[in-house]
Order: sequence, then C-alpha cells, then structure tokens
Amino acid sequence: MKSLEEALNHKVGLGTAPLGNMFREVPEDEAQTTIQTAWDQGVRYFDTAPFYGAGLAEMRVGEVLSKYNRDDYVISTKVGRYVLDEKEEKEGLFQYARNNKVITDYTEDATERSIEQSLERLKTDRLDMVFVHDVSPDFHGEEWTAKFEEARKGAFRVLTRLREEGVIRSWGLGVNTTEPIELAMMLEETQPDVCLSATQYTLLQHEHALQRMMPTAEKKGIDIVVGSPYNSGVLLGGDHYNYEKAGPEILDRVNQLNKIGGKYDVPLKAAALQFSTAHPAVKAVIPGSTHPGRIIEDIEMIQRDIPKQFWNELVEKGFIAENAPLPIHSK
Repeated sequence: MKSLEEALNHKVGLGTAPLGNMFREVPEDEAQTTIQTAWDQGVRYFDTAPFYGAGLAEMRVGEVLSKYNRDDYVISTKVGRYVLDEKEEKEGLFQYARNNKVITDYTEDATERSIEQSLERLKTDRLDMVFVHDVSPDFHGEEWTAKFEEARKGAFRVLTRLREEGVIRSWGLGVNTTEPIELAMMLEETQPDVCLSATQYTLLQHEHALQRMMPTAEKKGIDIVVGSPYNSGVLLGGDHYNYEKAGPEILDRVNQLNKIGGKYDVPLKAAALQFSTAHPAVKAVIPGSTHPGRIIEDIEMIQRDIPKQFWNELVEKGFIAENAPLPIHSK
C-alpha cells in the first residue's frame, strides 16, 4: 500500500471538487478523461468528498480508479455529510450537482454512514485519509463551534477508532479557515495526523496561516495538504476568489502579481504551486480541474525553474510574508 509520500508526483495530487459539477455541468466523458489523464501523468493521490456533486465526484473517481491495483494509489474523502435518495433543488457552489439531498451531520452514526456510502461510490474497501469537512465558520457562521463540538464527540472519535483498527490510515479536518485546524491540533483525546487546508496557504493568502496553523503542524508532525492553491481560480485569471466572486482589490493584487511574473517569465500557476509546497509541513497540493490539459500543465509548472529574483521582489513588495519558506530549488 502506497503512503502519501510514495503516491505523490512532485507533491501534486488531484482535487476533484470541480468534477462534482462545481460552478458548471461537466460532461461525463470530460470528467473521466481528466481523471485518466491525471493517472497517465503519474498522479496517484486523489481527493474527493460526498459534498462534491452529492456523490458525483466520488462516483467518477471510483469509476476510473477501480481499474487499477488498490495498493497503487491513495484516496482521501470526507465525512460530515451523507447523501439521501430523496431529491432536492440545488443552488450555490453545486447547483449542477446530482439532485440527491445532502445532509450535514457530524455525529457518530452519520460519520459511519458517510464512510459506508463513500466506500461504495469509490468502489473500494478502504480509505487512506478521511477529513472532517467544513466544520468551519465559513459554512456554519457563529454556530461553527457547536458543530465542532458535535464533531469532537462524534466524527473525531469514530475516525480515531477506525485508525486504531486499521480501517483508515489517517484523519484530520478539511476546511477553508485556519481556526478549526488549530483547535483540533490542541485536543488531547483525539489527535489528527493530516489536515486539508484549502485557500489558506497560497501565494495570495498565507500570512494568517503562518501565525499558528503552520508552525503548530510542523511542531506536532501533522501533515498539511493544500487545497485550492489558486484560490478558486482567481490566480489563473478566473473570477472566483475563495469560492465567491472576486472583488476589485483581489483582482488588482492578482494583476500586480502577473506583472511581476511577466518581468521574470514566471507563470502564476508555477509560482502558486511551488510556493504552497515550499513549507516543510506541506506534503501535497491538490489543484482541481476539469480539463485534462491543465493536469499536464500542473506537473510541468511545479518543476519549472523560477529565478530567486522573482521571489525576492515578491517579498520586498509585501506579496509574500518575510517568514514564509521559499522554494529552495529556485535558480
């Protein structure tokens, strides 16, 4: 069975939220080709979740990966939501998802139910990593601490037991803010060993993560997987920032980064991937895509030579925090 380190091709895995029809409807053949291309390029780590399209992304991942030896790849999925046969109208991020109703629930029973469903959709008998999904202020507002407590008494304990039993290899949180991860790392009775931090440790946004989350993870030996390294695509010219429409201030910042990148012939995709993976706590970065060509590009960009002068200018102009680790292989 591959470990996460063994499964990584230059620290790049595949995030599959877009393959759950996030923002748009993705044709089945396009989704399958994207996953297959990732595999053909040597990607062996795939992250998914029941929330991504009401199980659609998991189904698509399972369809492709079930053709291969289970010991040859690593899967992470999430708990905190399970899917019903009952139908509902969709809106928001996944308005083009399957119309099955999705229930948010961090209790023990719901966690076990979620895992059973994921195993079925993924066509596998085991999971490598399981993240407690979105137990965070951006999804639950002021109620997030109550949801965290529900997860502490439910999902955290179930996943700790399953890890001890060898049913899963590791678990942690999968969230878009730093506070839940920081809180989970302080617990004594249930200790995560890997956490997925989306949008928070990127070229565009990382100062807050460097205050507590990243140093604590490094000190405790808790691995970090970086999700959404392009902040929902705005770093690559998209109009979404952290899953919402980007404002003029963010767009101006990206424009300034692009100008500096142009000066040194550095695409922001290369800079984003290499910056996020430069921190010693980060074990993987999982950009998401629905286009096969972009998977190939991701692999190329994380290997691209970037001059030290580029990084130095970003630090000097305040785009990168002075205490942020920089890629050591830059020329």
